[in-house]
Amino acid sequence: MKITFLEPLGISGESLKEIVERIVGTQHEITYYHDRNEDPAVLTERSQGADCVVLSNIKYSRDIMEKCPELKMICVAFTGVDLVDVDFCRERGIRVCNCAGYSTAAVADLVFGLVIDLARNILACNDAVRKGGTKQGLVGFELEGKKFGVIGAGAIGERVLKIAQAFGCETYAYNRSVKEIPGVTFVSMEELLKTCDIVSVHVPQTVDTIGLIGKEQFAMMKKHALFINTARGPIVDSQALADALNEGTIAGAAVDVFEMEPPVPQEHALLHAKNLMATPHVAFASRQAFEKRAVIVAENIKGWLAGNMQNEIC
Repeated sequence: MKITFLEPLGISGESLKEIVERIVGTQHEITYYHDRNEDPAVLTERSQGADCVVLSNIKYSRDIMEKCPELKMICVAFTGVDLVDVDFCRERGIRVCNCAGYSTAAVADLVFGLVIDLARNILACNDAVRKGGTKQGLVGFELEGKKFGVIGAGAIGERVLKIAQAFGCETYAYNRSVKEIPGVTFVSMEELLKTCDIVSVHVPQTVDTIGLIGKEQFAMMKKHALFINTARGPIVDSQALADALNEGTIAGAAVDVFEMEPPVPQEHALLHAKNLMATPHVAFASRQAFEKRAVIVAENIKGWLAGNMQNEIC
């Protein structure tokens, strides 16, 4: 089989090769590209002749796949697969899998980094010290006793809830199906938004979740509430969030994701909103997560080759 890694995966080429050869073996033709290129023409050229390609959050369209008749499997080295034309893959019988679970700890860690920063004004405090200032106007609040709500109680959402409990928060969740998570009260999304002091979004991007949170939903929230989005940008109406912050509908927000991958245009509404902290789609990215991801990729390929597909999307 010809297996092509269309981009690097965040670890050294030597480490990636060692992991793949240890798990998949050396009997296949494996090609590694050590630069990231999103040009469809380049991706098409790199994919030629491949039975399996590996990519992360690069748009992989029908136009590319139509020019790659040998393609049988796509391993998405990411949790979301929204940038791959999955409908076309189903039509063509191309198998698709993801790397669910590799970034669970990393994303949850960043959620609380953002929450604590907003709650305790850490960046503003740092700036005040450097400018000869004091804590005046910068005294924040503790997480203990706050009502913490998660929209989407999958693996990441569940970990966030458990960490929130460790901080002494009351925990609430809205999920498509009710789960049994000790100490978590499952409620409607409307009730969660009205009840919680902190709301964190952890649903995948699908046709049903695009625009899930907008003006109507922000209007339900408490004026002192914090809103966190480390899921996908299009799930939240950015202009509505910016308006909610600028108008004082909610107190603060942090986003790691936008409608596009960074760099984010300077005119983007959220970059000019009050009390908004932004990070450049980094929640999933840690050294440990990248190592875990490489192992999952290799195990996915091994399973596919053995006829025992895992992490299957289609």
